[in-house]
Amino acid sequence: MDQLADTSTPVTAATDQAPAHPAAADDMLATQPVGYWSGLAHTAVTRHLRDAMARVDVTQPQYWVLNHVTYRPEAPSREETVAELTPPADGPHEISRVVDQLVHRGWLRFDDERRLRLTEAGEAARVRLRELVTELRAVVHEGVSDEEYVAALKVLRRMIANVEGHTA
Repeated sequence: MDQLADTSTPVTAATDQAPAHPAAADDMLATQPVGYWSGLAHTAVTRHLRDAMARVDVTQPQYWVLNHVTYRPEAPSREETVAELTPPADGPHEISRVVDQLVHRGWLRFDDERRLRLTEAGEAARVRLRELVTELRAVVHEGVSDEEYVAALKVLRRMIANVEGHTA
């Protein structure tokens, strides 16, 4: 059956897709492409975080690894850490390099079972970074209520689910 002719699902009028425009008026925002705006938000927020972390000689992926090792129910292996943190990383080798950097810096160590553990210095750094990230989050969320933030994330999750379950 032709997908375009399928009437089993109620059809609602689709909002027209306008070209991306950074100065679109509020009454035109519904026509703006979500990929454009989510991309701009990702770039701006990531740059803001990474610039602030660079000023204290840390990278965002290093912070991810410190948190990953801390908040896991049991200490992860290098392989588990790499597998779980590679999707958001800047390439397939970044997290492995980060583990090496943190071991060299003395913030991570391997235990007798080759599981990753934070050192005292690593935990102190993670706590300082968490304070920094909390301050940075406050800047990003200024003027945005928790309810608005939750609503925005729910919309993005729904859109992700819509496209991940859709075949063209």
